[in-house]
Amino acid sequence: MADLLTVQGLETRFRTREGMVHAVNGVSFALREGETLGIVGESGCGKSVSVLSMLRLIPTPPGKVVAGSAIYQGKDLLKMTDEEIRQIRGSQISMVFQDPMTSFNPVLTIGRQVAEPLEIHQGYNRAMAYERAAEMLNMVGIPRAKERLGDYPHQFSGGMRQRVMIAMALICTPQILIADEPTTALDVTIQAQIVELVKRLRDELGMAIIWITHDLGIIAGLADRVNVMYGGYIIEEAPVKELYTNPQHPYTIGLLNSLPRMDETDHRRLASIDGLPPVLLEKPGYCPFAPRCHLAVERCWNENPSLLRVGDQHTTACWVDPGTGRERQ
Repeated sequence: MADLLTVQGLETRFRTREGMVHAVNGVSFALREGETLGIVGESGCGKSVSVLSMLRLIPTPPGKVVAGSAIYQGKDLLKMTDEEIRQIRGSQISMVFQDPMTSFNPVLTIGRQVAEPLEIHQGYNRAMAYERAAEMLNMVGIPRAKERLGDYPHQFSGGMRQRVMIAMALICTPQILIADEPTTALDVTIQAQIVELVKRLRDELGMAIIWITHDLGIIAGLADRVNVMYGGYIIEEAPVKELYTNPQHPYTIGLLNSLPRMDETDHRRLASIDGLPPVLLEKPGYCPFAPRCHLAVERCWNENPSLLRVGDQHTTACWVDPGTGRERQ
């Protein structure tokens, strides 16, 4: 399976009153055709900033992409002109944002906002675009879709707004859909409906997906591969089943231990990860997880590990084998 998108050495910083925040620190990953890639980690670890940087959606200032490349169809997204990247966004690479209420223009109808990408990217006239918008809203499960084209965002519930956001992202049939925590603000029942909807549309349209979340439970039933992020770094990458059965980074183990499990007969307390997330005002010369890690050795404080291969398609940024507690050779 060919790589559809290849990101290498991506670094993004933000200038703040407290100093320079190193939000993303050399992130590299690939997305294959038709694949669903999960990016997981706690708030502030750099998940969203990585994909926003790739699509040139970081506000400048205060943010700035200082290094890296994002190769899509042989071209670097980071070196395109403003007009070239606008032709890619919404047409070939679409994004579903985290908050469906603030992602819509409140004074434009839903029909206008869903139909607009077709007029911009594919030259549809207004009538044809609205007809296709109604079809797309129906596909994502909006009742009486044609009648609701004239409604405004505040007339839809949170779950329905998210469905409309997905319809708007998919209306040009993109090759890549980026979903940035699209179910965070929704209740569990609606979350499950949105996940099932995206899986169905993925299979019907054959698109690749990058799904960003802090919820490992959602990723388990959706993704093919998973990148775990911490402190602006990818600290573990593996196929989804391998990651859940054989995690090789203490942070990943901590995340998995914080989840309730249905396959365990004994009742255990959910674990928490001690300590606080890192302050990213400087790029650490040591493992960013070391201050919170019970396995940390002297080398962890002296050298930040790069991703080490620990299995077939499985890499981790950890000097210590969590199974033995010994330093990796």
